[in-house]
Amino acid sequence: MSQDHRVDYQTAPSQYRHWKLRFEGPVATLAADFDENAGLRPGYKLKLNSYDLGVDIELNDAINRIRFEHPEVRTVVVTSAKEKVFCSGANIFMLGVSSHAWKVNFCKFTNETRNGLEDSSRNSGLKFLAAVNGACAGGGYELALACDEIILVDDRSSAVSLPEVPLLGVLPGTGGLTRVTDKRHVRHDLADIFCTTTEGVRGQKAKEWRLVDDIAKPAQFAAKVQERALQLAAQSDRPAGGKGVALTPLERSIEPDALRYSNVSIEIARAQRTATFTVKGPQGAQPTDIVGIEAAGAGWYPLQLARELEDAILSMRTNELDIGIWLIKTEGDAAAVLAMDTTLLANQNHWLVRETIGLLRRTFSRLDVSSRSLFALIEAGSCFAGSFLELALACDRSYHVALPDDEARAPKITVGDTNFGLYPMVTGQSRLQRRFYDEQPALDAVRAKAGQALDADAAFALGLVTANPDDIDWPDETRIAIEERVSMSPDALTGMEANLRFNGPENMFTRVFGRLTAWQNWIFQRPNAVGEKGALKVYGKGEKAAFDWNRV
Repeated sequence: MSQDHRVDYQTAPSQYRHWKLRFEGPVATLAADFDENAGLRPGYKLKLNSYDLGVDIELNDAINRIRFEHPEVRTVVVTSAKEKVFCSGANIFMLGVSSHAWKVNFCKFTNETRNGLEDSSRNSGLKFLAAVNGACAGGGYELALACDEIILVDDRSSAVSLPEVPLLGVLPGTGGLTRVTDKRHVRHDLADIFCTTTEGVRGQKAKEWRLVDDIAKPAQFAAKVQERALQLAAQSDRPAGGKGVALTPLERSIEPDALRYSNVSIEIARAQRTATFTVKGPQGAQPTDIVGIEAAGAGWYPLQLARELEDAILSMRTNELDIGIWLIKTEGDAAAVLAMDTTLLANQNHWLVRETIGLLRRTFSRLDVSSRSLFALIEAGSCFAGSFLELALACDRSYHVALPDDEARAPKITVGDTNFGLYPMVTGQSRLQRRFYDEQPALDAVRAKAGQALDADAAFALGLVTANPDDIDWPDETRIAIEERVSMSPDALTGMEANLRFNGPENMFTRVFGRLTAWQNWIFQRPNAVGEKGALKVYGKGEKAAFDWNRV
């Protein structure tokens, strides 16, 4: 993709066009004030606080700044700075002019951002309160649903709605249907009415149907929101006197066929349709106590690594659609990675370390849900140990070269304490549990070898790698595997990988992503939505959608 059209996921509050951040003690207010003339792409205006990918890039950045730069914040109030409108959801004209791939990637990123609110609430003590002070439709209501609680202004006009089915012929793409049932436990017949009604539900009925937690008349609304925000804050253990860490801009260079950061590099082989990610382990002396960690700030290795890897994954997902296989490599000293893990575990209850572990957890999860084939290549000089082993465990396959005649150079992998649950997948399982279907004998066998450097044969015997070719067979075996993979249908692979990667227990998050991958992906391509007379195409033109009435 040309430099001009690349999507950049890095931003900062001084560059925001759509969100206003305000801080008052333990409460941060994030107010939606979307600039209708600042769409990420030409061809649409962001009217009525409707959003596109650019709006959500800012939202993701704002939440990360609250997490890391403002430890004193315990509750985030999400509201609107516009009169009578909270958020009208994803911009329909943007969806109408976007490619299928763009729509699905957009939905995936917004899902991850919303899931991240719930992740922070569950793991970091950061609570979210939606103060719905106007019309709240589609993706706007989905943002509210991702918050811990919703307060709706009872002004006789403000309503919550999910009008995608009747208006656009598509589904709410960022978890709306799933959260209405799984999270808010709206009775299914009432949910059926709600999701097929364009005008939505307001006031007392919205509360009775469990679509919101509370309502308040306009005169009492601000006081009610403030009171509830402080009550939620009282449940949190984020430190009032914590010293925030400024998330300084990442140093990176973007080249035609490469992306380079301090600790992550990506080389793109366009003819082969592959990208090689190389993640570098920590080098030199690293802080082991909180004083040193705080002094390092955004330059603290695990935090810097998480930010760089997240940016690299997001950039590759959006900007390099035809690069079908990501080859994951590591480089460095396994002992240094395991020492980093010791520091993370020893200090995991400190807010900054906890937030860093959270960012690593969410970043590894971005790998899991990326619609790319992931192959780990475990070669001489690699450091797939502890936290870095998660990179290999996230892959569809892992190839570990055996060097029977060179014990010193033979690459090893090491299972660490971090692999047994510090970075759960969206299923709630560790990647080891997913790998072995939670079967205790296999997990016990792996645990018995924890902390030991395992060569290719030992790792293969435990079931930790897919193949262990020797150095003579390595070039051909890996080349053939990669060439075969690249030759297959990307659509079929995306569906297959998603099915195989999430073999564990179902929960709200797996259903959100599964339904996005399957149902929404399919519905977004049907003529009833995107055909010449499809509902998404004719919206706002005064024409009636023409549907193919066959049920498929």
